[in-house]
Amino acid sequence: MIGWSSWRITLAVALVLAGCNGTGSSSSRPPLTSRLSPEERDAHALGREIFELVDRAVDYRGSHRGRPAVTLRQMGVESLTPTTIRRMVNLQREPVITVVFRQPAGKEFISCRGDSQILEDASVNGRYTIMCTARTGAQRPVEVITAGEP
Repeated sequence: MIGWSSWRITLAVALVLAGCNGTGSSSSRPPLTSRLSPEERDAHALGREIFELVDRAVDYRGSHRGRPAVTLRQMGVESLTPTTIRRMVNLQREPVITVVFRQPAGKEFISCRGDSQILEDASVNGRYTIMCTARTGAQRPVEVITAGEP
């Protein structure tokens, strides 16, 4: 007879093995990033950064009794990275995050922005839309696919 702890270990191993479908990284479809145009890759990079920052801002607000962070630094986030400049404003207690490329030469999009709606869209649809500014100054919505989608 199998003891309770042995049964749990057996179940855990079975669940891990059941999750392995044997395809590994040699699936027939190439990774998402290789299927995107250079402009879309740039927008997706900005979009992933925006998503992370919006998530942190919403989490901060939730853990501080509904008070939003006034600055990125208050959330423990730097406003400058080696490749981007990050900005945050709160509109009616909702964070709006803008991420700008520091060296926009050769990039179609120089900046993108998003608000807390992207969190809901990503969880419901597996994708979300951010608004991006092109080199020409034109604004264009760009759909970002979450990492979980092939």
